[in-house]
Amino acid sequence: MSHNVMETAMGAVVLAVAGIFLVFAMKTADVDTSAGYRVAAPFANANGLIAGSDVRIGGVKVGSVAGLELDPVSYQAVATLVIRHGVELPDDTSATIRSESLMGGKFLALEPGGSEKMLAEGGRIEHTQSTPDIEQLLGQAIFSMSQSKSEPGNAGTTAQP
Repeated sequence: MSHNVMETAMGAVVLAVAGIFLVFAMKTADVDTSAGYRVAAPFANANGLIAGSDVRIGGVKVGSVAGLELDPVSYQAVATLVIRHGVELPDDTSATIRSESLMGGKFLALEPGGSEKMLAEGGRIEHTQSTPDIEQLLGQAIFSMSQSKSEPGNAGTTAQP
C-alpha cells in the first residue's frame, strides 16, 4: 500500500513541475493569449512572412499574422492579421513586409493613416507593399552595372581630338 502512495506522490510532483514549466515557458516566450480583431491585407509577394510573424507599429508589437491564403481571383497572398483590442487602425493604414535583419525573419509594419474612419473586424488594408527578394535586388544591381559599362561615353573612355 505504501508503494502505491509513493508512486502517486511522485506522479503529482512530476505534474506540478510540468505545470510550472508550462507557465514559465508561456511567460518567457511572450505568447500572446489575448484575443483581438481580424483584418486582411493582400500582398503581391508575401515571401518570408509566416503565421505567427509580428505585426508592429513604430517597432511595437500590436498583433500577429494569423495565417496566409491565396486569393483565387487576384492570385495575391492575403495575410490575416489579429490586432489586439485597444489598437484602432484608420482605414487608410498601409502595411509593409520588412526584414528584422539580414539573416532574420520578416515582420509586418503598419503605418496608420490620417483618416477619421477606423477599420472594423473583418476590414481590409488596401495599401500594401512587399519587400523585394535579395536575389532580385542583386540581379537588378548586376544588370544595371553591366548596362552602364556597355553604354558609349561612360567614364573610362577618352575623347579623340
